Amino acid sequence: MTQRVVVDPITRIEGHLRIEAQMDAANKTIESAYSSGTMVRGIEIILRGRDPRDAWVFAQRICGVCTLVHGMASIRAVENALNYTIPPNAQLIRNLMIATQYVHDHVMHFYHLHALDWVDVVSALNADPKATSELAQSISHYSKSSPGYFADMQKKLKNFVESGQLGIFSQGYWGHPAYKLPPEANLMAVAHYLEALAWQREVAKIHAIFGGKNPHPNFLVGGVPCAIDLNSDSALNARKLAQVQEIINLMRDFVDQVYLPDTLAIASFYPDWSNQGEGLGNFLTYGDFPAEGLNDPSRFLVPAGVILNRDLSTIHEIDLEAADQIQEFVSHSWYDYSVGKEQGLHPYDGETTLNYTGPTPPYQQLGVEQAYSWLKSPRWQGHAVEVGPLARVLMMYASGHAQTKELVEMTLTQLKLPVTALFSTLGRTAARTLETKIMADIMQTWYNNLIANIKGGDTKTFNEQLWEPATWPKHAKGVGYMEAPRGGLAHWIVIEAGKIANYQAVVPSTWNAGPRDAKGQAGAYEAALKGHTLHDTKQPLEILRTIHSFDPCIACAVHLTDMNGEEMLNIKVC
Repeated sequence: MTQRVVVDPITRIEGHLRIEAQMDAANKTIESAYSSGTMVRGIEIILRGRDPRDAWVFAQRICGVCTLVHGMASIRAVENALNYTIPPNAQLIRNLMIATQYVHDHVMHFYHLHALDWVDVVSALNADPKATSELAQSISHYSKSSPGYFADMQKKLKNFVESGQLGIFSQGYWGHPAYKLPPEANLMAVAHYLEALAWQREVAKIHAIFGGKNPHPNFLVGGVPCAIDLNSDSALNARKLAQVQEIINLMRDFVDQVYLPDTLAIASFYPDWSNQGEGLGNFLTYGDFPAEGLNDPSRFLVPAGVILNRDLSTIHEIDLEAADQIQEFVSHSWYDYSVGKEQGLHPYDGETTLNYTGPTPPYQQLGVEQAYSWLKSPRWQGHAVEVGPLARVLMMYASGHAQTKELVEMTLTQLKLPVTALFSTLGRTAARTLETKIMADIMQTWYNNLIANIKGGDTKTFNEQLWEPATWPKHAKGVGYMEAPRGGLAHWIVIEAGKIANYQAVVPSTWNAGPRDAKGQAGAYEAALKGHTLHDTKQPLEILRTIHSFDPCIACAVHLTDMNGEEMLNIKVC
């Protein structure tokens, strides 16, 4: 006997993701899972015929959560297509902006999107603030760990509950037996949840300092749009640079004294999740954070490559321009290809032809034998792969990056787990935390290098060469890639006679959340859920834990429909 468990939406933010799990009802175990992106992204269509130098402005709106990453991938694609170099200062500033996105995004994800899968908020009402203070002080030296601090936080939570409106905590499965933290650990985590809300406002200011605003800071093909003049009121001056240093210090303090200790403390209560939720065992990174420029991948902080079947001894090379390496399939997606739905296409030849063949909303379940998602199915040489923090940490660990190896071994030792624990839901969550520590630390190096360049008289932040379309080749193509917080992101662009002829973005959540391909291979989400046992199919907390460990973001909606599937709003972009 089988039943279908449906979770829709599954995310606490940008929730256009539906998971359907086919259950063995006798033992409440997931036999197979299906991941469906329920809204469609059409930026590729909007970009056709536009000036490639403007592409980043539109592409950046693919997502409001990742905020800067699509803009970065877009300008890199144009720079690659037109062989447009950027100055060292621009590269350092870009590194600082991307790393800021990592630290901000990972902390926000942990506390506000994922920690509540492990933390019972209501249980915190029963905590002893004094005992909570002792617990907090035993794992870090964070200044806000007094009994009075936790008593105040508990009072705030109590007011939420007694008002009958849990507000930001209203959608949890509180009291679920899968929660294992004692009340004091729950109170500590809830307090830091609220603390992180205030902290993130300060961190986001780095994007505003370098890019003028947040979200969606400004960018520039050929550099960054912030001139350096230490004595100017409007340019990047001494005061603003000093503010960047203050924010870096704030970031490092919170990561070292709150985020990292909290992750280890919470993980220690869930050792059983160190052998659940792996899925594919295949991992891909494009590489990022160049020391000198994208033309020297050997000096990237995050190396590029593919790991297959958990084999950390072999890293396969990746070529983003080879027609037989990266392809997208649509056999189970609501798209059509001119060559047929069974054949994959490299993004340079990619097509975005929408064809919804699913059930009329609202519906009980999807017809998963046919198309069932607005996401395509990317593959590397035919392999389904996982991207994201775990892929990067594994790649850096396998490549011998000293700090990564030290942090991984420290974590495994403290939690008394083997290295194979990395390949799990718990390992994926821990990898995100360790990566945040690495990024927060290396930001200081990039900042020091930027200051040294300025003191040495180098204030150049953009390529002053004027690139008019008349000087471009009639035909050009390029790929802009980066490691976004959620994983490998790349934009492919084809330019004909100075205009965009084709544009394709393969995003991290497409790699991870995509449906089955023509061979029936499951995507990363789908594979990771197989074998999970649910305590209560009406409260599928276990599904949330594994899917949220990927940090899903399906922020690709461009259509507004009513419950019957009828279009309500059509926005024409001129």
